[in-house]
Amino acid sequence: MADLASLQATVRGRVHGVFFRAFVESRAEELKLTGYVRNRPDGTVEVRAEGERQNLEKLAENLKAGPPAARVEEVIAEWAEYSGEFTSFRARY
Repeated sequence: MADLASLQATVRGRVHGVFFRAFVESRAEELKLTGYVRNRPDGTVEVRAEGERQNLEKLAENLKAGPPAARVEEVIAEWAEYSGEFTSFRARY
């Protein structure tokens, strides 16, 4: 059976207005993850994703790079148990 987990990440840096949400949504869908990504008022991006742990780890690595126009300064990742609360992955606006 797959090792399922949940990842909550906060991404700091130049991550608003650089297609970061679209980048994360596309990558998460490729990795067959569920959850969401959204901009926060404090200038960070919040990511909540669930699925196979190895795919979540790949997403976490992608968050550190971001799309070409982004400048990621820090990714704070917290791991938790899989909840199954999401059916798809979407950018929230």
